[in-house]
Amino acid sequence: MAALNISPPKRETDPKKRVVITGMGVVSVFGNDVNTFYEKLLEGQSGITLIDKFDASSFTVRFAGQIRNFSSAGYIDGKSDRRLDDCWRYCLVAGRKALDDANLGPQVLETIDRTRIGVLVGSGMGGLTTFSNGVEALIQKGFKKITPFFIPYSITNMGSALLAIDRGLMGPNYSISTACATANYCFYAAANHIRRGEANIMVVGGTEAAVNPTGVGGFIACRALSQRNDEPHKASRPWDQDRDGFVIGEGAGVLIMESLEHATKRGANIIAEYLGGAITCDAHHMTDPRKDGLGISSCITKCLEHAGVSPEEVTLVQFNYSLLQHLSVSDNPNFINLKVNYVNCHATSTLAGDLAEVIAIKKIFKNTYEMKMNGTKARNI
Repeated sequence: MAALNISPPKRETDPKKRVVITGMGVVSVFGNDVNTFYEKLLEGQSGITLIDKFDASSFTVRFAGQIRNFSSAGYIDGKSDRRLDDCWRYCLVAGRKALDDANLGPQVLETIDRTRIGVLVGSGMGGLTTFSNGVEALIQKGFKKITPFFIPYSITNMGSALLAIDRGLMGPNYSISTACATANYCFYAAANHIRRGEANIMVVGGTEAAVNPTGVGGFIACRALSQRNDEPHKASRPWDQDRDGFVIGEGAGVLIMESLEHATKRGANIIAEYLGGAITCDAHHMTDPRKDGLGISSCITKCLEHAGVSPEEVTLVQFNYSLLQHLSVSDNPNFINLKVNYVNCHATSTLAGDLAEVIAIKKIFKNTYEMKMNGTKARNI
């Protein structure tokens, strides 16, 4: 490989503190395979359909990203599967798939210090079906009819707890609940655990299962959902002049984050590198962003600073293991500096949210004529 005479921005170079992605797992409307999920996204397929999980005929919104034909066979035993809220079923399957993808199956984990493997899977709503059923039992039959699993399977940290118990992972373990930003907060916090030397590996992501009467009804009450019942597959349309709200969905996504040093020593397949992140608050309104996009733009600025990336460039690191295995711990990676040309947005398809994102991005990136911007939850209209 020819050497590049390019001076990279100042970034983390200590292999103990550099954080890489070594595994991925997903449970989605397109199934539980990462490659299939990604291919269908690239094809522009929509997973939004009419709800049949419950009778939604009287609801003003009757569609969602509902998972169908989900099977936990081979991942959760039958007894536990019947008791668990879907939120935790999705989490366990996605988490175990991510561990397997990272070559961290049960036999391998037996050879690794599991006190240095943590789990941080967040959820905005937690076990909402379990909670709803418990409240219904209380009202209709009295407190004695509430299941003993009511509290454990309702609270948001149960996904992290169950994954840790399942694989004996004894590192940092908790959850974060920050609505739509939950998993991003988890990635940020997990990376910091690794950089502070508190863990070598973090199993991290988010899980949700709120497609039920309480979840759908609650978001309808917030006036946040699209009501395009006649065209559910076209309902999520960020930045479109006819956008009318977001679409509720369910599923789970889990990544394995690992220190570069640890991943290299065990010969892991390195998928990507986490360079940095940031967290801020609009301090403005419960749901609407600031009209000037300041909360978003300040977060992007802090994130780029933390990552050591300027707004005019993006860094592609050579992640081929055959290259990494020849690097000593004092070596710097080869960097290729290009203009930032892609932004994956929140893209809620709400009137205020979409506009605020565009304003913020234009404030940070002065030349956006070559930039591509989209949202994973949207599709071609």
